[in-house]
Amino acid sequence: MTTQTNPFIHLTAPGIPALTPYVPGKPVSELERDLGIRDAVKLASNENPLGPGPKARKAIAAVLGEIGRYPDGGGYELRRVLGEHHGIAQSAITIGNGSNDVLDLVARTFLCPGVESVFSEHAFAVYAISTRAVGATARVAKARDYGHDLDAMAGLVTDRTRVVWIANPNNPTGTWLAAEPLKSFVGSLPRTCMVVVDEAYTEYVGEPDFPDATRWLEGFPNLIVTRTFSKAHGLAALRVGYGLSDPRVGELLNRVRQPFNVNALAQAAAAAAIGDREHVRASVELNRSGMRQLTEAFQRMGLDSIPSVGNFVTVDVGRPAGPVHHDLLRRGVIVRPVANYGLPNHLRISIGLEEENARLIAALEDILAP
Repeated sequence: MTTQTNPFIHLTAPGIPALTPYVPGKPVSELERDLGIRDAVKLASNENPLGPGPKARKAIAAVLGEIGRYPDGGGYELRRVLGEHHGIAQSAITIGNGSNDVLDLVARTFLCPGVESVFSEHAFAVYAISTRAVGATARVAKARDYGHDLDAMAGLVTDRTRVVWIANPNNPTGTWLAAEPLKSFVGSLPRTCMVVVDEAYTEYVGEPDFPDATRWLEGFPNLIVTRTFSKAHGLAALRVGYGLSDPRVGELLNRVRQPFNVNALAQAAAAAAIGDREHVRASVELNRSGMRQLTEAFQRMGLDSIPSVGNFVTVDVGRPAGPVHHDLLRRGVIVRPVANYGLPNHLRISIGLEEENARLIAALEDILAP
């Protein structure tokens, strides 16, 4: 049903009519239903192909007998472990049903009709969705080389700006900001404006001047840093993430946080996963080798890809990507078209296992053959 034919659209909050539902990567089960394909490879949702590590699996098994009871609504043990990991007070930690949940908490806490948020072209779709859903105005800065142009973003900040969103690294482009310019930008913003640094992919980055924005929290009380267990830790299905901030900001976010928003399995798995350095190391190494495998193949095919430090790479297929995406689906390979991000000729491809990457490469070579 379209917006024009929905008889209830006039009853919604002001920002809802302009929204369209977020479209995730196609599940394998859907491809099986639609096309009868039984051996599909999913490289669409930036998941860790190794899944969770042994410590997280053991923790999940240990709490299965308690799933008839509500989880700890305050997430005490998870926040305790996170506090030790980051060297930060538990009162500075807000847990979420994935880091998306924390991003939405920021929007619901600080945005409303009459105020604005600022983010970059090609940035994560949730920033726009959460902004518009609460009736605030989204101001979008033109990207530079597919990434954040901090000068352009600063030029959009006014006395009505309440939130600035920055993804570092950025999804879906994989671009990133170095420590010095990003810290300078955060420091330049008025304290009446919250700045969110979304670090969902930070574990994958090996660049020497890549920042850890959590170390800046003491100096910037308007800074919120978000992290997730869905990527390098392999807990995507459990949906668990968190935000770090000044405790006074955390107290406000927790006023609107839903009760029991992080389930018991997720809390236990995340508390175990944060200390599983060996699994994260293996995941990062697999990602680096897979990134080389894909980017070298794209070079052989004469395709341009956006340099990425995440667990995905976005490639220009040299033509409208929609038909290429559908041809890949028919070959049992699921990737992510990103026309909704203003990149109609690009596909975002998650790094998979070596054999999964090889299947994608072979299928793409076949489709793009002259």
